[in-house]
Amino acid sequence: MTELLVQLPDWNLLAQRSLAGELLTREEARAVLCAPDEVLLDQLAAAYRVRRHYWGNRVRLHFLLNAQSGLCPEDCHYCSQSKISTAQIEKYPLLAKEQILNAAEQATKLKAGTFCLVISGRSPSESTFTQVLDAVQTIKAKYDLKICACLGLLSEEQTYRLAEAGVDRVNHNLNTSEDYHPQICTSHTFDDRMATVKHVQAAGITTCSGGILGMGESDDDVIDLALALRQLEVTSVPINFLIPIPGTPFAGLQELDPRRCLRILCLFRFLLPTQEIRIAGGREVHLRSLQPLGLYPANSIFIGDYLTTPGQAAHSDLDMIREAGFVLEAADGSVLDGGLDSFLQTDASRS
Repeated sequence: MTELLVQLPDWNLLAQRSLAGELLTREEARAVLCAPDEVLLDQLAAAYRVRRHYWGNRVRLHFLLNAQSGLCPEDCHYCSQSKISTAQIEKYPLLAKEQILNAAEQATKLKAGTFCLVISGRSPSESTFTQVLDAVQTIKAKYDLKICACLGLLSEEQTYRLAEAGVDRVNHNLNTSEDYHPQICTSHTFDDRMATVKHVQAAGITTCSGGILGMGESDDDVIDLALALRQLEVTSVPINFLIPIPGTPFAGLQELDPRRCLRILCLFRFLLPTQEIRIAGGREVHLRSLQPLGLYPANSIFIGDYLTTPGQAAHSDLDMIREAGFVLEAADGSVLDGGLDSFLQTDASRS
């Protein structure tokens, strides 16, 4: 063990180089993922240096609505909504506009800065797409929310229409490395996903793209995913940790523990120093009691539920943020007036 520790990189030096815009070597990136538990707190402290430089101690909240569930023709092995899944989930077409607006109101009450509107499927039909555009325009007129749309594979023409409707951000995850992608999906390619992200950028919309970890990928796949996102210069990076849902091909995968998840978050912070890094699906399942430590490399979380799996109660998330010494970031990027103490006293935060 002593010999291994001697060979480890200087974490503070990695943080310094990250802040200078330098890229870690592959050996250094592997060392972040493979470091022993004894140095985990040192890694987190170094990652926090980078996070604090760009994001202070602010935490962004995102609220997710699964506006269309199941009925998807894709074969993504991780997904309970795919055509090959037998998971017992609720399946429904696009929600009525009133239901979408009610969800946006709930997001506002929970002080989420971003409302994430997600639909299942390969790509939206013209009818569904038109309804989404209408809902977006109404939400933007009524609420002080940024809107992130996650609609599957998109053409360049569709992304321009989203921009015209007022969509602030489009999410389309790369999910994994290019080399490992055929192991998780065969009905579309890694290049298909890259093309959608590039269409979003061409339309002038902020890009949101991340991945799912714990799907059997290697350390080099984790590194390659982060490097691909760095090369694309995406703005927001959601990090999902696989929830092995019964009925999906990945139901039996159990590769993650809280410490592995924290090392992954540290690596992404070192490789993507300026980006918003969000701890997304699987946070409660895999980080468990160590969730507050995830806020040291990451600066954003979802509040509320995910697509087909529940999150923890909103007040638990808010308590966690406050007790760890962080503050909420308002929709305009400023610190929420009154801080968390006053907000936690409201009934809305207890829903």
